Amino acid sequence: MSDATGGGSRAMARRGFLAGAAAVTGAALTSTAAPAATARAAGATPANGAATGPLALTHVTVIDGSGAPPAPDMTVVVEGGRITGVAPSARTRLRPGTRTVDLTGKFLIPGLIEAHTHSDGPETVVPPLYALAGVTTVREMRGEPVHHEWREKIRRGALLGPRWVIGSPIVDGAPSLWAADVGPTIEVRDAAEARRAVRRVKREGADFVKVYSRLSREAYFAIADEARRLGIPHLGHCPDTVRIAEASACGHRTVEHLHALLLATSRHETEIRRRLAAVRIDPRDPSSLSRYHSWFQQVHPLEWRAVRGYDRDRAEALFRALAAGGTAVVPTLSVHRTLELPDDVPNGAEEWKYLPAWQVESWPDQLAALTGGRTPEQARRIRGIFAHRLRLVGELHAAGVRQAAGTDTGTGYLVPGFALHDELALLVSAGLTPAEALRAATRDAARTLGLPAVGAVARGHAADLLVLDADPLHDIRNTRRIHGVVVDGRWIPPQERLRLLAAVEKAAAQTPPPQEGASLRGCGCGGHP
Repeated sequence: MSDATGGGSRAMARRGFLAGAAAVTGAALTSTAAPAATARAAGATPANGAATGPLALTHVTVIDGSGAPPAPDMTVVVEGGRITGVAPSARTRLRPGTRTVDLTGKFLIPGLIEAHTHSDGPETVVPPLYALAGVTTVREMRGEPVHHEWREKIRRGALLGPRWVIGSPIVDGAPSLWAADVGPTIEVRDAAEARRAVRRVKREGADFVKVYSRLSREAYFAIADEARRLGIPHLGHCPDTVRIAEASACGHRTVEHLHALLLATSRHETEIRRRLAAVRIDPRDPSSLSRYHSWFQQVHPLEWRAVRGYDRDRAEALFRALAAGGTAVVPTLSVHRTLELPDDVPNGAEEWKYLPAWQVESWPDQLAALTGGRTPEQARRIRGIFAHRLRLVGELHAAGVRQAAGTDTGTGYLVPGFALHDELALLVSAGLTPAEALRAATRDAARTLGLPAVGAVARGHAADLLVLDADPLHDIRNTRRIHGVVVDGRWIPPQERLRLLAAVEKAAAQTPPPQEGASLRGCGCGGHP
């Protein structure tokens, strides 16, 4: 850690693996709110604000998100934040006053959808960073008031950023894996408390109920019933006490991460669940980091046992049930890789400059807090667990289970927006084609989030688009070769995008570390079955 960050950031790193969720758990790195001067500078951060009058993107190759072959030399017309025309350029007649952008040699895809985030930081950094990286929709998995504030500003055109689908606080059993040091978690002990929690988060404006791992069966099924009664989805971790097929049958919309899939596809599931039920969390422990560290120590052997007992017939039966029931899976391979292959995390990346230096410099200490001390044999087994997760993603896809791309951004080494491009590459490494990986971050993600008019290049859909310098179907890594973006109808060309990214970098550099003793808001996601 550099001298420039001083003792304050070193103290933050010691306090705070949870502050960055850097290794696994997904705890969102809490930064202080943007200083007043920086917040006022938000005026320099343009709003989505679509320009008046029609816009035509001409002579571009369109990859529409449906899986259809690319369509060369097309013109896409945008007006009022919507796509109003998609046709071959030779047959397109533009009305007078239409602004045109010649995109000869470029490739146009739908704006990307990030299905699992835990966003925290200054509004001059996080919302615009998503949009400028080509992520035009995000699903927030632990909703807080600031996310609703950002969404309203974006809707008003006062802030550049993505569309936001915002969940509830985590609803977990008692004691939760999360202590008070990470902010609000709703602990429920029985069906009555579970139903009250659903009514509360519905009243507070959540788009879905985020359920978690330590829920009892009684509480979970009460949540499912009350959520169905009130017309609000429930999704998240499949609780340790509930089998995935049971959760799917009662409307669990998405299963987050791949932990529960390991259990459900093992012939040792009954034994592992019995041993998992014996794990105890000390309610007197005030540290979420300590609680999770203890948890990991106990569950890694159980995950390895599950992998060793993988049963293809059980897996195929489960995957058929998920596909038939419409339950989607969000694999979050990015966070699994960070935890399970810690020796492979990068030493640096160009996009790290868009986050505060004290945050980035805390990542190695945070990662070591949860992954240090493994024996060579333990490290070998955990690498094997990650390889098995990749296998499951490929088999889920082959069985027709819908998957949505999500990263658990908020975790260390994952930069808002940019991390999703790496997730696409991981999906390809798991056996999906580039076209199939793109669908997981466009059309299929839109269906998973319940957004019928997002995620495609089609008439009537939202004008959220990404223009690339190279063909992503040839190499999925080409999604990083961004030429320009269209955010809610607003065209951001190359030079403007670079200027806006420079403003984000400056805002990040001016963001101070959190004060000693500040509350840490954890996202509460990955890292256990």
